[in-house]
Amino acid sequence: MFHEIEQRLQETFARCLEEKLDVRDVPVALEEPREASFGELALPVAFQLARRLRKAPRLIAQDLVAAVGAVEGVAALEIAGNGYVNVRFDRGYYARGLLAGSSAESRAPAGGKVIVEHTNINPNKAAHVGHLRNAILGDTLVRMLRASGRRVEVQNYIDNTGVQVADVVVGFHHLEKKTPAQVAELAARPKFDYLCWDLYARVSAHYKEHPESLKWRQQALHAIEAGEGELAEIAHTVANAIMLCHLGTMRRLGITYDVLPRESEILHLEFWATAFQLLKERGAIRYEESGKNAGCWVMPASAFGGGEEQDKVIVRSDGTVTYVGKDIAYQLWKFGLLGKDFYYRPLLTEADGHIVWVTSDKPGSETPPEFGRASEVYNVIDVRQSYLQEVVAAGLRALGYEEQAEKSIHFAYEMVALSLRAAAELGVELSEEDRKKGFVDVSGRKGLGEKADDLIDRLVERAFDEVSSRHPDVDEAERREVARQIAVGALRYFMLKFTRASVIAFDFQEALSFEGETGPYVQYAAVRARAILRKWAERGEKLPDFASILTREAMDRQLASEDFWQLLLAASKADVALARSIAGGEPAHVAKYAFQLAQAFNTFYHDYPVIHEKDPERRAFLLWMTTYFRDQLERTLSILGIPVPPYM
Repeated sequence: MFHEIEQRLQETFARCLEEKLDVRDVPVALEEPREASFGELALPVAFQLARRLRKAPRLIAQDLVAAVGAVEGVAALEIAGNGYVNVRFDRGYYARGLLAGSSAESRAPAGGKVIVEHTNINPNKAAHVGHLRNAILGDTLVRMLRASGRRVEVQNYIDNTGVQVADVVVGFHHLEKKTPAQVAELAARPKFDYLCWDLYARVSAHYKEHPESLKWRQQALHAIEAGEGELAEIAHTVANAIMLCHLGTMRRLGITYDVLPRESEILHLEFWATAFQLLKERGAIRYEESGKNAGCWVMPASAFGGGEEQDKVIVRSDGTVTYVGKDIAYQLWKFGLLGKDFYYRPLLTEADGHIVWVTSDKPGSETPPEFGRASEVYNVIDVRQSYLQEVVAAGLRALGYEEQAEKSIHFAYEMVALSLRAAAELGVELSEEDRKKGFVDVSGRKGLGEKADDLIDRLVERAFDEVSSRHPDVDEAERREVARQIAVGALRYFMLKFTRASVIAFDFQEALSFEGETGPYVQYAAVRARAILRKWAERGEKLPDFASILTREAMDRQLASEDFWQLLLAASKADVALARSIAGGEPAHVAKYAFQLAQAFNTFYHDYPVIHEKDPERRAFLLWMTTYFRDQLERTLSILGIPVPPYM
């Protein structure tokens, strides 16, 4: 409702500017006043027009207010200071609109399908805490877009032919002397991703001590690309098994996908060969005859704003393609520009019946949904990949796909490191550089970092102890499920409350805290709202007919209380928080709003004894406010991917 009135004000003032002042190029900005007593919104547009119209802002504001006249849902437009237009909402109208359900909440914005690609963990070892930021940010972006009415396809790219997989193959084949059958037997056991975690670190250390053994990596890479021989067979087993391990880890956090495109199919189905031909035909890349890139196909740095020394190699001199080349082919496919498609097969069916598909290089008997062909693409990749994402967009532009390049959005984020305290708990030896930075970088090659499943297990056990101390008589299985929900809330909120540009120094004590700005604090508010309504029902009472009791006049009477009005405003801004979060690409805004909403509700139920109120109209109003808070809390938590447990 708040967002609906914002849009109405902007449209009304824009129309007035055009019709009365012949002004079409000045955006109608809205601000929230510094003090609540000034109203709900303020328009500074008169200041923007003062120089052009050669007139005092206050006089312009007076002319605009007179020309605009009445605006539905607005009680008053007031001139303030030197020319602000302060807006006061019609409180009864506003509350009745919320009671009836705002049309803005169900209106889907225009636009085609959006693809969000996230997680993208190399399938060579267990996921670690740093990977969780990507997956949680990506999943929350998906939930935000879907809550706004967009149609979203979720992809998780599996790089099953890359260096990381090759190194694990080297470990099994050369260091462990395992046959493909023996690796397959190991892959069928639990914690195979943990075994590969340790093996990958061993291989990295072996390379350092024996650099001549790096030739094993190249042998493995060539075998994997060709898809033939024992090394390729081991790679296939490793990548598929660990891919399923990763899906299991993410499922614990409520994260799932629609389709998993694999790099092997990009090669086998000649996606890259097709893109390569297009790039050559249209002059997007050139063959280098001399210099350090002799024998390579490169994209000139001028295509993406770099210097001459920064030309990007797309195809190496040995004929192998760099992964940015494969990314260009993949991005073309996402937009339906490649003229090719994958084959698909169902990989698994989630508990809710949702089918997760994986790409294949052979036709299957099942009919998949239509994948790809997006109008907008978000690639959730850390900020260190910004340069390569620019190259991908430059590749699209060089092929003449300007619009698709603009709609290729790098949803970047900073890394997750370990706090010094967390590193010490893990037994990591701290360097002077670490102490100076104040954190320790996570490194899969060094085997350094908390495994994602271990972290989730820690959170669940901590939550289980807390739940058990409060509800010792409840069945253990039920307590564990509640603990799981609280742990998910704690972890997801911790990863979301920081802006994407912030480096997160992960700290166990902070993440496991159940006080302050945390997921459990917001969950508790939703649980409390449910509990109040449950106690009302346990008294044998039904909720009153809010629509008949809380007339517009009744709403005006109740909302004459400034406390009630400010609480209702706070509860009603979920759509505003969502819209601004999407526009700014910042899920942290929704997380912050969830915390503020929980604070507002805690103030409400502490100050007003809902079920003990004697006055019928006031009691109906308090019960309606409680149900509205509950619905807004649950809706906002759902967008954040945070479950609401039955109790805390």
